Amino acid sequence: MRNLDNGSVAASLDATGLVASALTGMAGPPAGPAGPAHPVGRSRAAGPSAGPLAGPPAGRSRRGRARRAGPPDGAAAQVPYLIVLCGVIAGLALIWQGAHYVRPGTLAVAGALFVAATARLILPEQQAGLLASRRRSIDVTALAILAVGLLVAGLVLPIPW
Repeated sequence: MRNLDNGSVAASLDATGLVASALTGMAGPPAGPAGPAHPVGRSRAAGPSAGPLAGPPAGRSRRGRARRAGPPDGAAAQVPYLIVLCGVIAGLALIWQGAHYVRPGTLAVAGALFVAATARLILPEQQAGLLASRRRSIDVTALAILAVGLLVAGLVLPIPW
């Protein structure tokens, strides 16, 4: 504490005041009467006037509601991803068979990526499984661009005789 004008003592900063001054750039103590930050024996977040930095009461945050609703079982959420993965593996297996199967294999992989883009667009975040890695728009755009590229490549490839 330091002396201000006329010998008065500045109100001491509690932890919340330090945080508030750091976040808002305020110089000096927070507005309000000087004294203890909260009554003895009662936590600050317990009261109705906990302040803007206290956050919502326990169990009432958005994250808590989403967690309580719960995503489906791990295996159930991964079904769209597994379907796409099987399509890609089938397309790669076709390509592996030889030169005559490159076009159908490429078209199969493109079709699997179109299915992935559609599933990511339609399904909610919790049910998309591993198809959801970024924002929905970015995922759908990336999958659609890859699918279109493979579709064009598969259609342009010459058929070996």
